[in-house]
Amino acid sequence: MLDILIWIVIAVLFILSFVGIIFPLVPSVLVLWGGFLLYHFMLNSEELNLIFWIVMVVFTVLLIVADIIANSYFVKKFGGSKSGERGAAIAVIMGSFITPPFGIIYVPFITVFLIEMVQKRTTKEAFRASIGSLLGFLGGSFAKVVIQIVMIIWFFILVLF
Repeated sequence: MLDILIWIVIAVLFILSFVGIIFPLVPSVLVLWGGFLLYHFMLNSEELNLIFWIVMVVFTVLLIVADIIANSYFVKKFGGSKSGERGAAIAVIMGSFITPPFGIIYVPFITVFLIEMVQKRTTKEAFRASIGSLLGFLGGSFAKVVIQIVMIIWFFILVLF
């Protein structure tokens, strides 16, 4: 009976990790790790091998930097300046605290626009760089979903097969 309850909690934690992509106040990666650690310490400490843990650490780092990398990349790709890229990276972090969940979308957008305007870009160029910031958010979110799915599938492959 206790095993079933633990599996239910693990499933809820995995689901909550995806909620964290939309609501950044839910720490996706920590919730995901909560499921892994709960299984490891409460059900079976032998099935999740060293390779699993090392790869999960690498994926965790990718999850943490996905938004920042994607935002900077797309701002640059859409003609933004180095300052716009840096501003977007900082604004992603700040936006997640200002007005979750939407702050992570509009704070980088506005920040990049203002930075580009201060640098004497045209309104069109500044808006284009801001669109890059929006695409960066979407790209980062997509990357996080894919990475989390891979992490969860790998977990279940080791546990069930």
